[in-house]
Parts: sequence; structure tokens; C-alpha cells
Amino acid sequence: MLTDPIADLLTRIRNAYRARLRALSVPHSRMKENILRILKKNHYIDDYRIRPVEGSSVKKEIAISLPDVRKTRYVPTFRRVSRPGQRIYVASSDIKKSRNGLGIYILSTPKGVITGYEAHTLRVGGEILCEVY
Repeated sequence: MLTDPIADLLTRIRNAYRARLRALSVPHSRMKENILRILKKNHYIDDYRIRPVEGSSVKKEIAISLPDVRKTRYVPTFRRVSRPGQRIYVASSDIKKSRNGLGIYILSTPKGVITGYEAHTLRVGGEILCEVY
């Protein structure tokens, strides 16, 4: 059982980047799927797809494909901001640029899981899940 599945997702992606893997799989959840949608939109991952686990009709997993680090020469940093023991909430006016605009914040808002830029334009606040730069 995992205490923090989002931190586990970010750690698996970080470790796969450092090991120069092209693909990995993680257990499925809707929150992870929404975070991966944002990472794909911002070109931190190539693609992801949901597939059933072999031998089980109920459980699913997410297969993630990463870009080749040898070609991009860039390993992004994934940092968990809000944790289960300490939640970090921000108002829309308090959302700052991540690393002077070089990174993104991923927030969980009433409008769904969105980036900090989208939350600022929609004028909604929420919980800062992670920072990617």
C-alpha cells in the first residue's frame, strides 16, 4: 500500500529518466492520468496509455513512454510540493511562475487538475500537487 501515490509516480518517472529507460508502467488512478495528461501536453513525456493488468479484469495500469535522454540531453526535475502530511493551498493571485517561467506547477482545483498558468487565467486556486522544471 502506498501512502503517497503521486510522489510514487513522480519518483518512478524521475528514476526512469535517470536510467535512460524509454518506457515504464505505473498503477492506474484518475489523478495520475490527469497529471500525465499535463506532462504530455508540456512535452515532459512522449505518450501514455491505459491498459488492463494481465490476469485481472478489474485492475488497470498506465504505460508511459519517455523521450530519449540521449537526444534531448535534458532530464526534468519532478518535485512534490503538497504532501499528505502538509497540504499547500494557494489562491489564484498567489500563483507564481515556476523557475522564472521555465517550469510548471500542477494544481488540483475545482476546475480539475491544471497547470499554474491555466489556474491563474481562470482565476481559481487550489492545492499545489507538484512542480516540474
